[in-house]
Amino acid sequence: MKYRAAKAFILNELKTKLTPNLSYHGVHHTLDVLATTRALCTSEKVGRRDKLLLKTAALFHDVGFTRSVREHERHGCEIARSFLPYFGYQTNDIELICGMIMATKIPQSPQTRLEAILCDADLDYLGRNDFYSIGQTLFEELKSLGILSTEQAWNRLQVNFLTAHRFCTHTNLVLREPVKQLYLNELRHLIATYSI
Repeated sequence: MKYRAAKAFILNELKTKLTPNLSYHGVHHTLDVLATTRALCTSEKVGRRDKLLLKTAALFHDVGFTRSVREHERHGCEIARSFLPYFGYQTNDIELICGMIMATKIPQSPQTRLEAILCDADLDYLGRNDFYSIGQTLFEELKSLGILSTEQAWNRLQVNFLTAHRFCTHTNLVLREPVKQLYLNELRHLIATYSI
């Protein structure tokens, strides 16, 4: 597998084809998920081959946004199936990568250890100190797409999302879940001040 060549290809696709209104789902998000995936692979003691598949899935997990905001995971799998064979990836590896990509669809539904790791990498920020700044980029993106219009609606959505969300890996259950719960409590207190 020619991972570095695949990485260069997909980063170029993201840089040249993503629309500017994707303030959250940009190249910066993909690189953040990739870095987090690497860290989780270390802490979760993932083997070399699985780490390579996970890193590839991290790079491809949002490339579907270059085609459409809707069903971007499915589009990402189509792109992976079209291009990864050129980089020496075998069909069974590509299907594992697509399983990881599809698992990140909200609500996340990981069925395997590798899928769980990518899901946790994708939403790692929920339990980090950049939660509010990254969340603001998602709010701006949702506003630009006409999905949300007010900060109150955004904060209510966040409370519902954080309440339903579950980290999967031991690492994130220990490191990120307690911090996520603090943010959830802060947001619950905030929306309690809103008039109905």
